[in-house]
Amino acid sequence: MRKGTVLIHPAYFPSIAQMALVAQADHIVFEANDNYQKQTYRNRAYISHTQGTLLLNVPVLHTKGLREKYKDVGVENDVPWQSHHWKSLQTAYSTSPFFEYYADEIVHLFEEPVTSLFEHNINIHKEICELIGIDTEWSFTSAYTKEPKDVIDARNSISAKKDLEIEFPTYIQVFSDRNEFLPNLSILDLLFTEGTNAISYLEKLILPF
Repeated sequence: MRKGTVLIHPAYFPSIAQMALVAQADHIVFEANDNYQKQTYRNRAYISHTQGTLLLNVPVLHTKGLREKYKDVGVENDVPWQSHHWKSLQTAYSTSPFFEYYADEIVHLFEEPVTSLFEHNINIHKEICELIGIDTEWSFTSAYTKEPKDVIDARNSISAKKDLEIEFPTYIQVFSDRNEFLPNLSILDLLFTEGTNAISYLEKLILPF
C-alpha cells in the first residue's frame, strides 16, 4: 500500500526503515529547514561487524552555534573519515554476495570532497535509490512546520536513540554464524547481502506510519 506524501530528514546511508518509507511513498519531502540535532542518522550509520554493529560517524563542523540549521552544518575533514568508512565497509562486506557488484557505483561517495552534510546525504539518497530501483519523486520543505498537514510526518525516523516498532524479517547477513540477526542497519547491509531483492524487502516491510 502506497503511503502518499512522506516527510523525512536526509540521512547518511539511511536505515532500512527510512528507505522502506521512501520505497513505499508516492512522494518524499525532505525537511530542509530544521535545526541540527545530535545522535541521529543525519551523520551516522550502523553496519554489521564481527562483534555486532559498527558505527560509521561523520564528524560535523558547527559554525553558527547550537541552533544551527541542518543544511548549514559542515563536515570536519581534518580526520580522513571517508577512507575510514570505506575501509570498514570493505572489511565487513567484501565476502557478501553483492559487494563487488555495487562497490564501483558507490566508492565515489567516499572519494569526492564533502563540505555540506545535507548535500552529501542528498547525493547518497540519489545513488542508493538508483541502485535499488526506487523512482519515488522528492522535493524540499520551504519552511519549518512543527505539525505539518497533508503529509505523513516520519521525521522521527531519523532518531538513533529511539527504536521504531517494526518487525524486520530476517535475511542472511554477514557474520550470521556469530551474531544474531541485526535489524534496521544501514541500507548498505541490505543492498550488499540481498542485491536486487532489496526493493522487494523494502516494499513489503510493515511500517508504523
